[in-house]
Amino acid sequence: MFDQELIAEAQKTLAAARAAGALITTAESCTGGLVAGVLTAVAGSSDAVFGGFVTYANSAKVALGVPEAVLSAHGAVSEAVARALAEAARARAADADPSQPIVSVAVTGVAGPGGGSAEKPVGLVHFAAASAAGVLHREARLGDLGRENVRRESILIAFSLLQAALNR
Repeated sequence: MFDQELIAEAQKTLAAARAAGALITTAESCTGGLVAGVLTAVAGSSDAVFGGFVTYANSAKVALGVPEAVLSAHGAVSEAVARALAEAARARAADADPSQPIVSVAVTGVAGPGGGSAEKPVGLVHFAAASAAGVLHREARLGDLGRENVRRESILIAFSLLQAALNR
C-alpha cells in the first residue's frame, strides 16, 4: 500500500522512538491519518505508537484542545494551529498513557486541488512536533504537486520532524 521510501522512513522513526523510550502520537488534518497509517504499516509498531487523531474539521481541532481563539486569529493552516495540535495530542496521549514519554507530530495544510489562496496557497503545510524538550515547527511550501503528492511529501516531512524531536 505504501512505497518503500515511506516504509523506510517509518522504520527510522520507530527506531528513534524505541531508542528514546517514547511513544508517538499524531494530530493530522490534511494527511487524514496517513502518518499514523504508514507508521502502523510496519509490523511490531505497537511498541512505539500510541495512536493518532484525525482533526480534519475545525471542530475536531477544537475537540482535541486547540483554542477557538487560535483558529479564529490564525486560521487552520498556520504555525499557531500546528503547535496547538501537537501540544494537545501530546497532552491527551500522556493523560491516557503516562507510563512512557510521548512525542507528537501535527500536520495542517492545503493539499489541494482547491482551497488555496494568495496567502495560503495549495501546497502550504505547517508541521509541529512536541516533546518534553519543547515544540519544533516547520513550514513547507510544496507547491501544487497534486493532492496525493502533497500528502506524500507531508508524511516524509512529518517523519523528519518526529526524528528530530525524538533525538533531542
